[in-house]
Amino acid sequence: MDSRESAFWARFKANRWPYTFTILATLAVGILIGTVVSSGVKGKEGQKSSDATPLTIPSPQQLSSAFSQISKQLEPSVVNINTESTIKSPHHRRSLRPNPDQDQDGGDEDSPFEDFFDRFFGGQGSPDAGTIRQHSLGSGVIVDSKGYIVTNRHVVEKADRIRVKLQDENPASPGHDAKVIGTDQETDLAVIKIDVDHALPAAKLGNSDGMEVGDWVLAIGSPFGLQETVTAGIVSAKGRNIVPNRDFQSFIQTDAAINPGNSGGPLVNMAGEVIGINTAILTETSSYAGVGFAMPSNTVAQVYNQLIGPDHRVARGSIGIEFTAQPNPALAHIYGNGVTVSTVVSGSPAEQAGLKVGDTITAVDGKEVKSGNDLVADIAARRPGTKAKLDFVRNGKKEEATVTIADRSKLFAARLGEEDENESEETPKASKFGVTVRSITPDLADRLGIAAGKGVVVQDVKQGSFAEDLGLNRGDVVLEVNKQPINNPEDFVKIESSLKSGQDVVLLVRPRGARAEDGTVFLAGTLP
Repeated sequence: MDSRESAFWARFKANRWPYTFTILATLAVGILIGTVVSSGVKGKEGQKSSDATPLTIPSPQQLSSAFSQISKQLEPSVVNINTESTIKSPHHRRSLRPNPDQDQDGGDEDSPFEDFFDRFFGGQGSPDAGTIRQHSLGSGVIVDSKGYIVTNRHVVEKADRIRVKLQDENPASPGHDAKVIGTDQETDLAVIKIDVDHALPAAKLGNSDGMEVGDWVLAIGSPFGLQETVTAGIVSAKGRNIVPNRDFQSFIQTDAAINPGNSGGPLVNMAGEVIGINTAILTETSSYAGVGFAMPSNTVAQVYNQLIGPDHRVARGSIGIEFTAQPNPALAHIYGNGVTVSTVVSGSPAEQAGLKVGDTITAVDGKEVKSGNDLVADIAARRPGTKAKLDFVRNGKKEEATVTIADRSKLFAARLGEEDENESEETPKASKFGVTVRSITPDLADRLGIAAGKGVVVQDVKQGSFAEDLGLNRGDVVLEVNKQPINNPEDFVKIESSLKSGQDVVLLVRPRGARAEDGTVFLAGTLP
């Protein structure tokens, strides 16, 4: 130890007690100050909170368990739908028709959400000799333990094969083959059926009219193929009429997350009841954007009950008028409140009853009509053939008329030969050419300038078929096959069934929409 260290320790020992006293005194003062401050704070807090109501936190399990219970209840009733279809490659088009650039296929014109919404199923395919084999995904909900399933029409339309996978099945299982019972273009709904050897868990339908904006809902389905996915949201709006010229598509809007693959799945209320079928989304990215639409369960029930009937189609009433859909104060001021007729269809019940353009319908069977939606809903729900009394105003004078309700699908067949497959007057006859045909009605024959009882209308053309290779399209009229006249579907089937592979085939065809003065064309080829 050097001299400096020795000097330090000597001074420390000499002043040890004064140092110790100073440290202890400082600690004591600090403790005293802290105690006084703490006492003051506690006193102030006690004075401020003495008359306040304590806050309580609700149990986090209540809402969570409600969602969980509903999910467990509904999931067994929700199915995954896998479809296979053959579509034509956009780069493959072979036709012997003149001006092929002016000829449209017509097979996809009935998509209710084209240019507005993304369909809720994804697909992928591989090129094969000008065609693509597409695999698509969707959802559905079992509504009858016998295997009846509700889904969207666009999920199963034009599918060559439909497979349904149940929740309790092995993920590697291919599922069950399903058949289409019926579809409805107006509401984009479909009913399919699978055959199993045991009763299936069926979901319960609720009353969609009882739903209010802000009510909780769950969406269940298979987005991107992820089976039994549950998302939560609320009812964002009701009565959304978002597709132009679709009178029967009034949707429930929701912000529950729905994506490609959810289409056809159920929207469920907090009672575990299906109150809608998820149908469309509004998006710029092809994925969830917080705006989804479901067809209300009350509409679903009405359509389902007709599709499972003997005709497997939905018949809606009509009186054969057209009107301005959007309310217009100026129109109401000039013509009166109600529904003012802008067009009377030739030969319609309205024309037969004497209605004219400018008449304003105010009531049906004594029930007031305030809007076009009211009138359409009332008349469409009536059976074709029944009668209704209309109250209307003409030139300021109240008048009445009795009309006989007509079948809307037949009355408003807007394009030649392009009625929905469920709305034709008869079941189309299958053809080994890959085409289905049906008879020409007298009204259609008159519009086409064709003699009654001559020719058949092409109802559908199968992708990749001999008929498609010839250039035959939906809506064309076939007048002859190999010089033999075709007067009805039976003639067509009889003649084509007699032809064998390797034989030449020549069809005499009136192109779709062509007038009598436009003439006919020959479509020729060798039967493969």
